[in-house]
Amino acid sequence: MPIKVLMPALSPTMTEGTLAKWLKKEGDTVASGDVIAEIETDKATMEVESADEGVLGKIIVPDGTEGVQVNAIIGWLLEEGEDASAIDAGGAAPAPKKEEPKAEAPKEQPKPEAAKPAAAAAPAATTEDKGDRVFASPLARRMAEQAGLDLSALSGSGPNGRIVKADIEAAMSKGSGKAAAAPAPQAAAASGGAPATLPQSQPDVPGLPSYTEVPNSMIRKVIAKRLMESKLTAPHFYLTIDCEIDKLLAVRKELNEKAGDSGYKLSVNDLVIRASALALKKVPAANATWTDAAIRIYDQVDISVAVAIDEGLITPVIRDAGSKGLIEISTEMKDLAKRARERKLKPEEFQGGTFSISNLGMFGIKDFAAVINPPQGAILAVGAGEQRPVVKDGALAIATVMSCTLSVDHRVVDGAVGAEFLAAFKKLIEDPMTMLL
Repeated sequence: MPIKVLMPALSPTMTEGTLAKWLKKEGDTVASGDVIAEIETDKATMEVESADEGVLGKIIVPDGTEGVQVNAIIGWLLEEGEDASAIDAGGAAPAPKKEEPKAEAPKEQPKPEAAKPAAAAAPAATTEDKGDRVFASPLARRMAEQAGLDLSALSGSGPNGRIVKADIEAAMSKGSGKAAAAPAPQAAAASGGAPATLPQSQPDVPGLPSYTEVPNSMIRKVIAKRLMESKLTAPHFYLTIDCEIDKLLAVRKELNEKAGDSGYKLSVNDLVIRASALALKKVPAANATWTDAAIRIYDQVDISVAVAIDEGLITPVIRDAGSKGLIEISTEMKDLAKRARERKLKPEEFQGGTFSISNLGMFGIKDFAAVINPPQGAILAVGAGEQRPVVKDGALAIATVMSCTLSVDHRVVDGAVGAEFLAAFKKLIEDPMTMLL
């Protein structure tokens, strides 16, 4: 019997995903453990390994198909001695059952003439779709339509010259491909379907200018859902503290100079992660999450660090950050951030976390309040270090000051606990040698 290839659940919360690319073609031999496809989830692109061996007899879901439900059949493997007919005879048995009533219906009801054109209409539409000589994935077609590109003017890098997402992105970056805005409405009208989305649409509200619509990606939808949930369910309050970081900058510079050819280069963010982890160990009540039954105070500090990617935000996790040194934190953070931007993180590398850090200091943001990453109880928003006037021993002086704002879920962390955490954090940041002990 042919073996089903199913859409895998790559995370506990995954319900659907995008089949980005098949890495095997129909007719290819597949061994157990071979990577057969790439699947895009809301957070990452991951390779899928085959649990069985055989020959890839039929691909059901083509490259670029979005919204594929978990456990849906995406292809069939043929065992030794089987050919493609085995799929129709065994694996695809339900399909003929659905087609039989359609085949019998015209014979039982030949009188209404309207029934014949209707029966012919469905195959005609299917033939039109399959007969399109420009081979492209559904995602690529959608992207080309929105960007005003003519698919016939592009060459594909996918299997058998199929145009895929990467080809559209390359064409958009190079500015190649003919504009396809004019034919789109005509094609939509001819097919009787909904009008195609144009790259430049006319406003539907009087007085507004024309606009460009960017379809919501899966990751953007998940971000919207989770942050709305956070603001609606978690009673946020905010605590801000100013930290003088001149000593921290001096220690960082000295450590980087001593690094030589060792390969590491510490950032301010690495020191912030280290200070946050140590402060949470000193104030464990801030390293907590809310449940309806109890407040969970964690024994280990796992810090989620916000990383900006093209489609939104992802929070890779530094596990057990409280027991790791600066070099280890720095090396791990650089690797996680790089693979996050490439969407190559494994689910366990961005799920979980007991506390979050969001640093916009590199963009010159003085201070801001971040939205809590549920179900965590707090997130630290880190601003830019800038020279400001301060009073020292009754005299005016200049110091490099960094503002940090702690967003807190009041169900989990009270004001006194939040203040205690920030006091411990400030002490470590302003006396960085203590975090090296």
